Amino acid sequence: MRTCSAAGAAGDSRLADLQAQVVNARTGEVLFDRGGSTPSRTASVMKVLTSAAALAVLGPDYRLETRVVRGAEPGQVVLIGGGDPTLSRTPSGDTSAYAGAPHLDDLAAQVRAAWDADPSTAGTPITSLVVDASYFSGDRWEPSWARSELYNGYMAEVTALMVDGDRDNAYVNTSARSEDPVGRAADAFADALGGGVAVSEGIAPQGTAALGSVSSQPVATLVQQTLIVSDNTIAESLARVTAIEAGAGNTFEALQQGITTGLQSYGLDTSSLHIVDGSGLSPNSAVPPSYLTSLFIKILNREGNLGVIYDGLPVSGQTGSLSYSDRFSGASSRADGAVHAKTGWIDDGYTLSGIVYAADGTPLTFAIYALGDVSDNAKQAIDELTASFWDCGNNLSNL
Repeated sequence: MRTCSAAGAAGDSRLADLQAQVVNARTGEVLFDRGGSTPSRTASVMKVLTSAAALAVLGPDYRLETRVVRGAEPGQVVLIGGGDPTLSRTPSGDTSAYAGAPHLDDLAAQVRAAWDADPSTAGTPITSLVVDASYFSGDRWEPSWARSELYNGYMAEVTALMVDGDRDNAYVNTSARSEDPVGRAADAFADALGGGVAVSEGIAPQGTAALGSVSSQPVATLVQQTLIVSDNTIAESLARVTAIEAGAGNTFEALQQGITTGLQSYGLDTSSLHIVDGSGLSPNSAVPPSYLTSLFIKILNREGNLGVIYDGLPVSGQTGSLSYSDRFSGASSRADGAVHAKTGWIDDGYTLSGIVYAADGTPLTFAIYALGDVSDNAKQAIDELTASFWDCGNNLSNL
């Protein structure tokens, strides 16, 4: 008979419509359950699924490549987007919002050198630039997303070509995005080539010579960059490229098949998952807490390449989105350093899911959804409930 109760913390009205599950990660026993089998909106916890699928389909060493080839017309080059949102217009040597990002000025230097090294074009100007963003297609904005996410600086339109996550300010995480990320990238590359270049959108011709390429950091790094600060734009790019490489397609509609194809490699039942985006901004993406508690056992055990996710999770009171002043503060700080978890927030839900190293030494996996009529103070209620799980460990009662 387990005697340690979290019922008081679970009954906090700030949690609104609570769903939660806690599992002993050593034994697999469910210790606490409140609607744990019901698929519901996860908010940014969805990035854990996207990351796991990307690691399975792409692998940790895969890089997103941006290329330039010769165009079909004299004096023409074509910039081909490969889905890398971290490509930066900042000068090489600067660190943008994405540490280690490739730079457009490096790519432009490669293009000019290759152009001048070819006797057929040496000494002639580059007069036109075609940009090819056809690697992704369909809607650039998921219809259920709040458009305010773009203007408030949390999400870019989803395109295969952009610079700096399409931020107005390339150096900060939260910065307003534009309504034409491809155009912004095209103009930045035209400037890097020296200006005076006519710009248009189109499709790269087949069989023309390569002039240069730059690549993102490996997927392992991109996963950790998206998890630690909950970067929506990287998550959506990883989701889309994963769907493409899984053979599902290159639109939002392909994500259900693409992401679940990757997740199936971990041996968990994906039939209850409903996936419409990779970031969790949509209230229509739905995952049961029980799927997360099972997946986090595999993450804890570093199965396959899932140790990459473990290493990128925010830690209570120490790193990322769990180190902010409004997380694990006050009495909840007793669990500082013990919670490795992904945060989530949309207008009608706050979430947290991950691993708790309990006070008795038991590793627990957990998922908490506070859904419905919630406000910002739901975060503190979630943290207190998590700290209660830390208190109880394997003695946690389901009453």
